[in-house]
Amino acid sequence: MRLRFLLLSVVSVVLLSSPIKAARLQSWSFDQARNQLHLTTDLGVQPRAFLIKNPTRLVLDLPGTNLNRDTVRQRFGSAIKEIRIGQVDSKTTRMVIELAPGYTVSPDKLLIKGDSSSHWIVNFSSIERVTANNSFEQGANNKSNEEQFPIQIGDASSFVGGIRLGKDISQLNTQVKALMARYSYLQPGMFFLDIDTGNYLDLNGEKIFPAASTIKFPILVALFEEVDAGRIKLNETLVMRRDLMTGGSGTLQYKRPGTKLSVLETATKMITISDNTATNMIIDRLGGKAKLNQRFQSWGLQNTVIRNLLGDFKGTNTTSAKDLVRLSALLTNNQLLSDTSRSKALDIMRRVENRSLLPAGLGKGAVIAHKTGTLGIILGDAGIIQTSTGKRYLAGIMVRRPFGDKRAKSFINQVSRLVYSYIEKNSINASSTPAQQL
Repeated sequence: MRLRFLLLSVVSVVLLSSPIKAARLQSWSFDQARNQLHLTTDLGVQPRAFLIKNPTRLVLDLPGTNLNRDTVRQRFGSAIKEIRIGQVDSKTTRMVIELAPGYTVSPDKLLIKGDSSSHWIVNFSSIERVTANNSFEQGANNKSNEEQFPIQIGDASSFVGGIRLGKDISQLNTQVKALMARYSYLQPGMFFLDIDTGNYLDLNGEKIFPAASTIKFPILVALFEEVDAGRIKLNETLVMRRDLMTGGSGTLQYKRPGTKLSVLETATKMITISDNTATNMIIDRLGGKAKLNQRFQSWGLQNTVIRNLLGDFKGTNTTSAKDLVRLSALLTNNQLLSDTSRSKALDIMRRVENRSLLPAGLGKGAVIAHKTGTLGIILGDAGIIQTSTGKRYLAGIMVRRPFGDKRAKSFINQVSRLVYSYIEKNSINASSTPAQQL
């Protein structure tokens, strides 16, 4: 079973914003392994949904969006026969998810929930075969085929890692959008989350980018999960094979094949100096790309996928700013690792040598555990930040740039400075969390 990403750019659908700041549907995907539909908009949207029988189909309306072409159809087979997207009226985009013949789902078992107002998840795990005992089928048989059965939409207040979202930080939103206007040749995606308040800045946070070396962050966490499970030991020896050696960043590429390192040494090089060969050695030890991708999905990282070993100079591996913050949230709130492994992982991330992106915008005394990513067309950085007074927030930013354009670095520095200044002045200090725990 594989996750099928259905980016609208792939199917050549162009979505236009209305003059009154209509939302734009950036992407949608259907996870066949989990029967989950994910959709992402660039602005907040409150969906409406209902079921119709014969055939059973979920109708999901996105108010305040526009579509400038005919319906797009994507066939799936199995329990989900087809997903269609089109314009129901001048202000509403409609998605129709049609079940395959012989399948049904009860309205009270369908779960539609957002982890922010711009990212919604439809969970079809309750799909079942049609039987005479299906309560929905029994009730629907007494009504017309076009009878609408309303679906309750959950709120968008829950994130991951036990963090409940608060409000969009309007002051930062205005400031950063003004900065984006000055750097109009850049295409950024960012998500910043104040741990104490749940307030956030979300600008294209779900937008999918080439991950570059930010992909090494989830790989590191996966490694320490295996350490916690007792399947890998940090002092075990890895042998550098020729087929894992690669160019780009790092120093292991200059060593002889057969060079031996401990798992801890290899992982440290993967993060601190972003060694690509070390990364391939860790990927190999963890069982390869497919196993890692399954793990990323189990964490809720829908946009994070390894397609090729490092160095991935064509940018086929992907992630999003919000995915990286999701991972930081899970790590911060002890949802994935033991205290010991979490402490070791964060210690490695605090020693990243590239300090030119998010760290350049932080105040004196701030501490950051993070991972950067650099390609000719991409700059990115993500991690956990603690201010000089102990306030904490999570950061993720990816920027697509003209090849090698150094102004992208300045943009990230300025965004980091704006967010740090706001958090330092306005957040509530979480007194229950000792400063040294970052």
